[in-house]
Amino acid sequence: MQAAPAAASANPYGLVPALEQGGIIAFSVFAILVIMSLGTFYILFTKLMQQQKIISQGRKVRASFWNSPNLREASTKLEAKSAYRAIVDDALLAQDQHGKLTDPIDQHDWMANSLARSQGAIGARLGEGLAFLATVGSTAPFIGLFGTVVGIYRALIKIGASGQASIDAVAGPVGEALIMTALGLVVAVPAVLAYNWLVRRNKSIMEDLAAFTNDLHGYLMSNGAVKPNVGPATKGSAQARTGAAPTQPGSEPLRRTPTPTGAK
Repeated sequence: MQAAPAAASANPYGLVPALEQGGIIAFSVFAILVIMSLGTFYILFTKLMQQQKIISQGRKVRASFWNSPNLREASTKLEAKSAYRAIVDDALLAQDQHGKLTDPIDQHDWMANSLARSQGAIGARLGEGLAFLATVGSTAPFIGLFGTVVGIYRALIKIGASGQASIDAVAGPVGEALIMTALGLVVAVPAVLAYNWLVRRNKSIMEDLAAFTNDLHGYLMSNGAVKPNVGPATKGSAQARTGAAPTQPGSEPLRRTPTPTGAK
């Protein structure tokens, strides 16, 4: 029994044959989409690790940071290159620099501006790479569409050259066009999903950092007299999620006790 030729079993309408028929344009579009996809998943995994590291640092802050007798000793409990350690170090540096100003401003404003600048720098680092995801999500479908247009154009040329619109004449170029459309969507959808997910996680992290910065500001301005309660918080509450300071006794708004009718 004679074996069938290997070429007979090969699929003439697969991805590789479609790219070979498309020439340099098809290969270029495919290479651009592959680079975009690799960059998307690289940024996704690296940003997730970065975010998870900061979230873990926030748990350590709520567990042991505020139990220290002073701020300098508390800063030693934080990781050297952590986001929370950077905020504390900037706060201590700003506190030392305030006394060296020749025309000093109010310490409250000086510390608030310094902490806001430190928090903004962390937010900028968290946002690195997100612009690439947004660019991929918005441009990948159009890059795939460009490959589609070229494939349809090649199909029309074959129809004109052969004088008939037979399936065998246009199947290759049309298949190439559909493959490019699909690849554009496959690259764009994960980029959009990753962008929205990372932005939402960044927002939650920045809320936690803002709460910590506010507590740190109050601690510095009161010489350690004001600091958040580190006791257990109700699961799912805003305090448990962000580590924000609870309402202190006596800070609630005053309410007038209703006077009984007829009482003087």
